[in-house]
Amino acid sequence: MTLQEYGRILRRHGWIIVVAVLLATAGAFGISFFQKEMYRATVFVSTVPARPDWGLGNTAKDLMRNFVANLKTPEIAQRVIDRAQLDQNPYDYLAHVNVVADSSDFTVKIEARARDGEVAKLMALTLADEFVEERTAYYAQQDKRDRIEVKIRSRAIGYDQIQPKPLINALVGGVLGLLLGVGIVLLLAWAEADLLRTPAALERSLGIPVLGAIPQVESRRESAAPAAQPGGLPAPKTA
Repeated sequence: MTLQEYGRILRRHGWIIVVAVLLATAGAFGISFFQKEMYRATVFVSTVPARPDWGLGNTAKDLMRNFVANLKTPEIAQRVIDRAQLDQNPYDYLAHVNVVADSSDFTVKIEARARDGEVAKLMALTLADEFVEERTAYYAQQDKRDRIEVKIRSRAIGYDQIQPKPLINALVGGVLGLLLGVGIVLLLAWAEADLLRTPAALERSLGIPVLGAIPQVESRRESAAPAAQPGGLPAPKTA
């Protein structure tokens, strides 16, 4: 299709794209008002080897996956709930906590979400304290050269609101509406091009009579084939 044809399609069906964008944007913006407030707090725990040894460093990196797995157990969650006096059960607590290890800087990130920002901070810091105290007690029994220093990088943490975010939701909804509108227009253009293959359809679309049509030409093989005689026998060849 040429640029002129695309322009003609946009002039005829461009309103569909505009309506789709407006409806999707308004819908996403409206849904934000029905979302409950949710806040997120993040604390970082440092797990640095006691000495700059290549072997001990690799061991510490391998142990970080074990640290994360142990922090996601219901037993640890229950101890945190009892310690912070949270009104939650262990599985609900774990559903709102995310623990990720970053071996590049020997850091364990603990992220907690709650409807109250201060509760989110309490959830994250208490889990970090439980982790630090448990690891410190364990490594106190090991040789100093083989220990891994576990400590909270900073207790001065804040929290940020992760939902609702009406502007971001509206922007995402507008992009989705744009894609949907373009898809509908392309589908209509394809259907229109398919329907304009007959003379009657062309007359209805353009409003002018069709004066002639180019006939279909038989293939060279079909035109060269000899005509069949009555009874199904091929015609004899002539010199």
